[in-house]
Amino acid sequence: MPSLVRHHRLLSVTLLVTVIALAFSPHATAAPADAPRALEEFDRDWSWPLLGTRVVVEPFRAPAHAYGPGHRGIDIAPSTDAAVHAPADGVVAFRGVVVDRAVLTIDHGDGLVSSFEPVLSAVNAGTVVSEGELLGTIDVGGHAAAGTLHVGVRSDGVYVNPMLLFGGVPRAILLPCGPGGC
Repeated sequence: MPSLVRHHRLLSVTLLVTVIALAFSPHATAAPADAPRALEEFDRDWSWPLLGTRVVVEPFRAPAHAYGPGHRGIDIAPSTDAAVHAPADGVVAFRGVVVDRAVLTIDHGDGLVSSFEPVLSAVNAGTVVSEGELLGTIDVGGHAAAGTLHVGVRSDGVYVNPMLLFGGVPRAILLPCGPGGC
């Protein structure tokens, strides 16, 4: 019987120490991960990267989780010109081949980054670009249909819908419910 009591005390003390250690561990007291900032904080009147009439042939589809399926950008078909222009001021952060396509990435500051693919470009990483400046032309490769441009935008590392940043895109306006409900 004394052995059983000793075992019970040891188990109780071990459990108590574990609970206290977990309660004060960094994971228990850490703040939740930062969510991306609201897009209202950024200049939302970007220029379209393709001039003239364009058609969004594949819309943005947010993934359910970081590694889930989705379409982390939009695919745009130009009407005539395949020239790709900077949508906003920034610094070219990357130009190179990723898997099977040429990619160009611009850091616009404040955690906002845009990527374009496939883009054949002579603009080097580190180059400061201005809104409307010619970056290159639509190339071949990647998931997008031939002749289309994929545009992705990240806010603090999280993909967001690029359509929210382009000027001339109507915004949804929520109206209050009437007396009969919604």
